[in-house]
Amino acid sequence: MNWQQAVADFRMYLKIERGLAENSIENYSLDLRTFQNFLFSEKIKESPLDCSQETVKQFIYETAKVLSPHTQARRIAGLRSFFDYLIFEKYRQSNPTDLIETPKLGRKLPDVLSLKEIETLVEHVDLGHPQGHRNRAILETLYGSGLRVSELINLSLSNLFFKEEVIRVTGKGNKQRLVPMGTVAKKYLEAYLHQVRTLQKIHPEHQDTTFLNRNGRGLTRQMIFTLIRSLAQKAHIQKKIGPHTFRHSFATHLLENGADLRSIQILMGHESITTTEVYTHLDTQHLRAVVEQFHPRNGA
Repeated sequence: MNWQQAVADFRMYLKIERGLAENSIENYSLDLRTFQNFLFSEKIKESPLDCSQETVKQFIYETAKVLSPHTQARRIAGLRSFFDYLIFEKYRQSNPTDLIETPKLGRKLPDVLSLKEIETLVEHVDLGHPQGHRNRAILETLYGSGLRVSELINLSLSNLFFKEEVIRVTGKGNKQRLVPMGTVAKKYLEAYLHQVRTLQKIHPEHQDTTFLNRNGRGLTRQMIFTLIRSLAQKAHIQKKIGPHTFRHSFATHLLENGADLRSIQILMGHESITTTEVYTHLDTQHLRAVVEQFHPRNGA
Protein backbone atom coordinates (compact mmCIF):
# COMPACT_ATOMS: atom_id res chain seq x y z
CA MET A 1 0.00 0.00 0.00
CA ASN A 2 1.42 3.37 -1.03
CA TRP A 3 0.77 6.75 0.63
CA GLN A 4 -1.66 7.96 -2.02
CA GLN A 5 -3.93 4.93 -1.65
CA ALA A 6 -3.70 4.91 2.14
CA VAL A 7 -4.65 8.58 2.44
CA ALA A 8 -7.53 8.19 -0.04
CA ASP A 9 -8.89 5.23 1.96
CA PHE A 10 -8.43 7.20 5.22
CA ARG A 11 -10.39 10.15 3.79
CA MET A 12 -13.23 7.81 2.84
CA TYR A 13 -13.20 6.32 6.35
CA LEU A 14 -13.39 9.79 7.93
CA LYS A 15 -16.31 10.73 5.72
CA ILE A 16 -18.36 7.51 5.79
CA GLU A 17 -17.52 5.90 9.12
CA ARG A 18 -16.86 8.94 11.30
CA GLY A 19 -19.12 11.40 9.48
CA LEU A 20 -16.62 14.28 9.65
CA ALA A 21 -17.18 17.55 7.83
CA GLU A 22 -15.17 18.22 4.67
CA ASN A 23 -13.22 20.94 6.46
CA SER A 24 -12.04 18.49 9.15
CA ILE A 25 -11.11 15.89 6.52
CA GLU A 26 -9.03 18.49 4.68
CA ASN A 27 -7.14 19.32 7.89
CA TYR A 28 -6.24 15.64 8.38
CA SER A 29 -5.20 15.37 4.73
CA LEU A 30 -3.03 18.49 4.97
CA ASP A 31 -1.07 17.01 7.89
CA LEU A 32 -0.50 13.79 5.97
CA ARG A 33 0.62 15.66 2.82
CA THR A 34 3.10 17.62 4.94
CA PHE A 35 4.44 14.34 6.33
CA GLN A 36 4.77 12.88 2.82
CA ASN A 37 6.67 15.98 1.68
CA PHE A 38 9.02 15.52 4.61
CA LEU A 39 9.67 11.88 3.64
CA PHE A 40 10.37 12.95 0.06
CA SER A 41 12.75 15.77 1.04
CA GLU A 42 14.64 13.50 3.44
CA LYS A 43 14.72 10.65 0.87
CA ILE A 44 13.06 8.29 3.37
CA LYS A 45 11.49 5.37 1.52
CA GLU A 46 9.00 4.12 4.12
CA SER A 47 5.43 3.14 3.28
CA PRO A 48 2.41 3.68 5.57
CA LEU A 49 2.77 0.03 6.63
CA ASP A 50 6.42 0.17 7.73
CA CYS A 51 6.76 3.82 8.78
CA SER A 52 8.90 3.84 11.93
CA GLN A 53 8.63 5.67 15.21
CA GLU A 54 12.06 7.24 14.61
CA THR A 55 10.88 8.77 11.33
CA VAL A 56 7.74 10.22 12.88
CA LYS A 57 9.75 11.61 15.80
CA GLN A 58 12.21 13.24 13.42
CA PHE A 59 9.34 14.83 11.50
CA ILE A 60 7.61 16.13 14.64
CA TYR A 61 10.73 17.49 16.30
CA GLU A 62 12.07 19.19 13.17
CA THR A 63 8.79 20.86 12.23
CA ALA A 64 8.15 21.86 15.87
CA LYS A 65 10.75 24.61 15.49
CA VAL A 66 8.43 26.62 13.25
CA LEU A 67 5.01 25.59 14.59
CA SER A 68 2.86 26.88 17.41
CA PRO A 69 2.08 24.34 20.17
CA HIS A 70 -1.56 24.18 19.00
CA THR A 71 -0.58 23.37 15.40
CA GLN A 72 1.97 20.84 16.58
CA ALA A 73 -0.62 19.13 18.80
CA ARG A 74 -3.11 19.01 15.94
CA ARG A 75 -0.51 17.53 13.61
CA ILE A 76 0.38 14.77 16.08
CA ALA A 77 -3.32 14.03 16.58
CA GLY A 78 -3.80 13.81 12.80
CA LEU A 79 -0.97 11.33 12.36
CA ARG A 80 -2.14 9.31 15.36
CA SER A 81 -5.64 9.02 13.90
CA PHE A 82 -4.23 7.91 10.54
CA PHE A 83 -2.11 5.13 12.02
CA ASP A 84 -4.96 4.09 14.35
CA TYR A 85 -7.07 3.68 11.22
CA LEU A 86 -4.40 1.41 9.67
CA ILE A 87 -4.40 -0.68 12.86
CA PHE A 88 -8.21 -0.82 12.80
CA GLU A 89 -8.05 -2.13 9.22
CA LYS A 90 -5.36 -4.63 10.29
CA TYR A 91 -2.69 -3.14 8.00
CA ARG A 92 -0.42 -2.45 10.99
CA GLN A 93 -0.02 -3.76 14.52
CA SER A 94 1.42 -0.68 16.21
CA ASN A 95 1.12 3.10 16.08
CA PRO A 96 4.47 4.93 15.65
CA THR A 97 3.04 8.03 17.41
CA ASP A 98 2.22 6.24 20.68
CA LEU A 99 5.28 7.42 22.62
CA ILE A 100 5.36 10.93 21.15
CA GLU A 101 4.28 13.52 23.70
CA THR A 102 1.76 16.15 22.70
CA PRO A 103 2.69 19.71 23.76
CA LYS A 104 0.93 20.88 26.91
CA LEU A 105 -1.51 23.58 25.89
CA GLY A 106 -2.86 26.32 28.06
CA ARG A 107 -6.61 26.68 27.89
CA LYS A 108 -7.36 29.57 25.55
CA LEU A 109 -10.51 31.39 26.53
CA PRO A 110 -12.66 32.37 23.55
CA ASP A 111 -13.40 36.00 22.77
CA VAL A 112 -16.87 37.05 23.83
CA LEU A 113 -19.00 40.05 22.95
CA SER A 114 -21.06 41.87 25.55
CA LEU A 115 -24.79 42.22 24.97
CA LYS A 116 -24.23 45.91 24.22
CA GLU A 117 -21.59 45.05 21.59
CA ILE A 118 -23.93 42.55 19.93
CA GLU A 119 -26.73 45.11 19.87
CA THR A 120 -24.34 47.66 18.35
CA LEU A 121 -23.31 45.18 15.65
CA VAL A 122 -26.83 44.27 14.60
CA GLU A 123 -27.87 47.93 14.60
CA HIS A 124 -25.23 48.56 11.93
CA VAL A 125 -26.95 46.16 9.52
CA ASP A 126 -28.54 48.28 6.79
CA LEU A 127 -32.03 46.84 6.33
CA GLY A 128 -32.41 49.02 3.23
CA HIS A 129 -29.67 47.03 1.51
CA PRO A 130 -30.88 44.16 -0.74
CA GLN A 131 -29.18 41.65 1.61
CA GLY A 132 -29.94 43.58 4.80
CA HIS A 133 -32.77 41.38 6.10
CA ARG A 134 -30.74 38.28 5.32
CA ASN A 135 -27.70 39.63 7.18
CA ARG A 136 -29.76 40.59 10.22
CA ALA A 137 -31.37 37.12 10.23
CA ILE A 138 -27.89 35.52 10.06
CA LEU A 139 -26.61 37.45 13.09
CA GLU A 140 -29.75 36.86 15.12
CA THR A 141 -29.65 33.13 14.35
CA LEU A 142 -25.96 32.82 15.25
CA TYR A 143 -26.49 34.57 18.58
CA GLY A 144 -30.02 33.33 19.31
CA SER A 145 -29.30 29.64 18.75
CA GLY A 146 -25.50 29.29 19.14
CA LEU A 147 -24.93 27.70 15.73
CA ARG A 148 -21.53 26.89 14.27
CA VAL A 149 -20.83 28.65 10.97
CA SER A 150 -20.94 25.30 9.12
CA GLU A 151 -24.36 24.60 10.67
CA LEU A 152 -25.60 28.03 9.62
CA ILE A 153 -24.59 27.84 5.95
CA ASN A 154 -26.02 24.30 5.66
CA LEU A 155 -29.27 25.16 7.43
CA SER A 156 -32.28 23.86 5.47
CA LEU A 157 -35.72 25.46 5.24
CA SER A 158 -37.18 22.06 6.10
CA ASN A 159 -35.38 22.23 9.45
CA LEU A 160 -36.99 25.51 10.50
CA PHE A 161 -40.09 24.93 12.64
CA PHE A 162 -41.67 28.33 13.17
CA LYS A 163 -44.79 27.09 14.97
CA GLU A 164 -42.69 25.25 17.56
CA GLU A 165 -39.97 27.96 17.42
CA VAL A 166 -37.15 25.43 17.11
CA ILE A 167 -34.39 24.68 14.60
CA ARG A 168 -33.16 21.19 13.80
CA VAL A 169 -29.39 21.46 13.44
CA THR A 170 -27.04 18.93 11.85
CA GLY A 171 -23.74 19.28 13.69
CA LYS A 172 -20.40 17.47 13.81
CA GLY A 173 -20.51 13.82 12.85
CA ASN A 174 -23.96 14.39 11.27
CA LYS A 175 -25.49 14.41 14.76
CA GLN A 176 -28.76 16.29 14.98
CA ARG A 177 -30.07 18.43 17.82
CA LEU A 178 -33.01 20.75 18.39
CA VAL A 179 -32.30 24.31 19.52
CA PRO A 180 -34.74 27.13 20.28
CA MET A 181 -35.16 29.61 17.45
CA GLY A 182 -35.40 32.63 19.71
CA THR A 183 -38.10 35.29 19.43
CA VAL A 184 -35.91 37.92 17.79
CA ALA A 185 -34.29 35.42 15.41
CA LYS A 186 -37.76 34.16 14.41
CA LYS A 187 -38.87 37.71 13.60
CA TYR A 188 -35.93 38.42 11.27
CA LEU A 189 -35.93 34.95 9.73
CA GLU A 190 -39.57 35.38 8.74
CA ALA A 191 -38.86 38.87 7.37
CA TYR A 192 -35.97 37.55 5.26
CA LEU A 193 -37.86 34.51 3.98
CA HIS A 194 -41.05 36.41 3.11
CA GLN A 195 -39.64 39.73 1.92
CA VAL A 196 -36.36 38.79 0.23
CA ARG A 197 -35.87 35.10 -0.44
CA THR A 198 -39.24 34.56 -2.13
CA LEU A 199 -38.31 37.20 -4.72
CA GLN A 200 -35.00 35.56 -5.63
CA LYS A 201 -34.26 33.31 -8.55
CA ILE A 202 -32.93 30.26 -6.72
CA HIS A 203 -30.52 27.69 -8.15
CA PRO A 204 -32.19 24.23 -8.30
CA GLU A 205 -29.60 22.69 -5.96
CA HIS A 206 -30.29 25.29 -3.26
CA GLN A 207 -34.08 25.30 -3.13
CA ASP A 208 -33.97 24.07 0.49
CA THR A 209 -30.98 26.19 1.59
CA THR A 210 -32.05 28.91 4.02
CA PHE A 211 -29.43 31.60 3.47
CA LEU A 212 -28.59 32.45 -0.13
CA ASN A 213 -26.26 34.84 -1.90
CA ARG A 214 -27.55 37.24 -4.55
CA ASN A 215 -27.08 34.53 -7.21
CA GLY A 216 -29.45 32.17 -5.44
CA ARG A 217 -26.77 29.81 -4.16
CA GLY A 218 -25.66 28.90 -0.64
CA LEU A 219 -23.25 31.08 1.29
CA THR A 220 -19.66 30.12 2.09
CA ARG A 221 -17.93 30.31 5.46
CA GLN A 222 -15.76 33.14 4.16
CA MET A 223 -18.82 35.22 3.25
CA ILE A 224 -20.03 35.03 6.87
CA PHE A 225 -16.58 35.99 8.20
CA THR A 226 -16.44 38.93 5.79
CA LEU A 227 -19.91 40.12 6.80
CA ILE A 228 -19.13 40.07 10.52
CA ARG A 229 -15.73 41.73 10.22
CA SER A 230 -17.19 44.45 8.02
CA LEU A 231 -19.90 45.17 10.60
CA ALA A 232 -17.35 45.15 13.43
CA GLN A 233 -15.32 47.75 11.57
CA LYS A 234 -18.39 49.95 11.05
CA ALA A 235 -19.37 49.57 14.72
CA HIS A 236 -15.79 50.40 15.86
CA ILE A 237 -15.47 47.12 17.76
CA GLN A 238 -11.75 46.43 18.14
CA LYS A 239 -11.99 42.74 19.07
CA LYS A 240 -11.02 40.21 16.43
CA ILE A 241 -14.33 38.46 15.92
CA GLY A 242 -15.99 35.98 13.61
CA PRO A 243 -19.08 33.73 13.51
CA HIS A 244 -17.79 31.61 16.40
CA THR A 245 -17.71 34.71 18.62
CA PHE A 246 -21.51 34.77 18.52
CA ARG A 247 -21.59 31.10 19.53
CA HIS A 248 -19.26 31.75 22.47
CA SER A 249 -21.31 34.79 23.47
CA PHE A 250 -24.52 32.70 23.32
CA ALA A 251 -23.10 30.14 25.78
CA THR A 252 -21.46 32.68 28.07
CA HIS A 253 -24.56 34.87 28.37
CA LEU A 254 -26.69 31.81 29.16
CA LEU A 255 -24.31 30.82 31.95
CA GLU A 256 -24.14 34.36 33.33
CA ASN A 257 -27.91 34.44 33.53
CA GLY A 258 -28.25 31.18 35.43
CA ALA A 259 -28.42 28.35 32.84
CA ASP A 260 -26.89 25.05 33.96
CA LEU A 261 -23.86 23.58 32.22
CA ARG A 262 -25.66 20.40 31.08
CA SER A 263 -28.33 22.41 29.24
CA ILE A 264 -25.67 24.53 27.55
CA GLN A 265 -23.83 21.37 26.50
CA ILE A 266 -26.98 20.06 24.77
CA LEU A 267 -27.69 23.40 23.08
CA MET A 268 -24.11 23.70 21.83
CA GLY A 269 -23.97 20.11 20.59
CA HIS A 270 -20.83 19.33 22.60
CA GLU A 271 -20.11 15.61 22.83
CA SER A 272 -18.25 16.05 26.12
CA ILE A 273 -19.14 18.28 29.08
CA THR A 274 -15.41 19.06 29.31
CA THR A 275 -15.70 21.18 26.16
CA THR A 276 -18.53 23.17 27.70
CA GLU A 277 -16.65 23.71 30.97
CA VAL A 278 -14.43 26.35 29.34
CA TYR A 279 -17.38 28.73 29.82
CA THR A 280 -17.18 28.35 33.59
CA HIS A 281 -13.82 30.14 33.40
CA LEU A 282 -15.46 33.01 31.56
CA ASP A 283 -18.25 33.06 34.13
CA THR A 284 -15.69 33.24 36.94
CA GLN A 285 -14.31 36.40 35.36
CA HIS A 286 -17.83 37.80 35.23
CA LEU A 287 -18.46 36.96 38.89
CA ARG A 288 -15.17 38.56 39.92
CA ALA A 289 -16.18 41.74 38.10
CA VAL A 290 -19.52 41.70 39.94
CA VAL A 291 -17.79 41.37 43.33
CA GLU A 292 -15.33 44.13 42.51
CA GLN A 293 -18.16 46.44 41.50
CA PHE A 294 -20.73 45.73 44.18
CA HIS A 295 -19.02 44.39 47.31
CA PRO A 296 -19.16 47.09 50.04
CA ARG A 297 -15.54 46.61 51.16
CA ASN A 298 -14.04 46.42 47.70
CA GLY A 299 -13.18 50.11 47.60
CA ALA A 300 -11.47 50.02 51.00
